[in-house]
Amino acid sequence: MTKDEIVDDVAAKTDSSKKDVEAIINATLETITKTLVEGGKIAFTGFGTFSVNRREARTGVNPQHPEQKIQIPAMNVPKFKAGKSLKDAVR
Repeated sequence: MTKDEIVDDVAAKTDSSKKDVEAIINATLETITKTLVEGGKIAFTGFGTFSVNRREARTGVNPQHPEQKIQIPAMNVPKFKAGKSLKDAVR
């Protein structure tokens, strides 16, 4: 499902305009991104939690030349942990 399909679905379910729903979704995604960039955590009870994990530097392998080793730098990566309600719904 794409963002446009989500906008269409939410607009139909809430009797709102697609323009308003898209603005709300964009603002929500911007807030989540900003919070994660600042090192924060976002929790939607029952749905899941967004957070940031630190991935340490490591040595990897160049896929085009498997004999060549490359150094992969340390970085922050986003993480999502599904909540109980979401897990139960998917099962």
